[in-house]
Amino acid sequence: MMKNIILEKQERIGLVIIDHPPANTFNLAALEDFETALDELESDRDIRVVVITGAGEKCFSAGFDVSDEANIERTVPKGQELWRRVDRFSRPIIAAINGYALGGGCELAISCHFRIMVDQPKAQIGLTEVNLGVIPGWGGTQRLPRLVGRARALDMILFGKKINAPEALEVGLINQVATPDRLMDQAMDLAGRLAERPPLSVSCVLKAMSAGLYGGLDAGLQAELESAAILRQSEDVAEGFAAFLEKRAPVFKGR
Repeated sequence: MMKNIILEKQERIGLVIIDHPPANTFNLAALEDFETALDELESDRDIRVVVITGAGEKCFSAGFDVSDEANIERTVPKGQELWRRVDRFSRPIIAAINGYALGGGCELAISCHFRIMVDQPKAQIGLTEVNLGVIPGWGGTQRLPRLVGRARALDMILFGKKINAPEALEVGLINQVATPDRLMDQAMDLAGRLAERPPLSVSCVLKAMSAGLYGGLDAGLQAELESAAILRQSEDVAEGFAAFLEKRAPVFKGR
């Protein structure tokens, strides 16, 4: 029974809600619950897209729970491992950033494949760990520069800067800005459109991109070749070509 994560399934979409008040932080127990949710979603073949958000209206996640410092030797590698798993998940993951996303919460958001952030005064995103004399330990030093560039990432990390949704959109940190009443509608709309895409192809694109980012260009190209060979034998490819020739919408089943 998960106490810090709410997991819901709405047809082909999995909804993960971080529910650890007051700031939706991650202690060891919350990380273990998050891992359980990922396990369940990954094993469910009907789930094609995942949306992650925070409980309440003020906070996506403030990251590491400093009150759980006794477990820090376990939480630091566990958080990095899980955020890496999000980054390399076999299905698209959308972060619906409903409030501030700081430290490890920002690192979780930038591990997701898409980010939609609410535009309200208290909603800010940033890596603030250096303010405490530590550094981002859940992938922030690696993923933020890939999104916004090295110079801007250094400026944000070294000075612990927090930016709002319009600023985050301008620098390429997020994909969309939403009003408070539209955030989840936009996230679920994007999830629904992604769920209509051929799931095997989507998974192969994610796998090839991850291979290239983690292993370099040659590894990414090899993953492309391997994926193309697998897809050529799939029912979805036959359906895609048949639908094209018959001038109808394809029905992809992930087989």
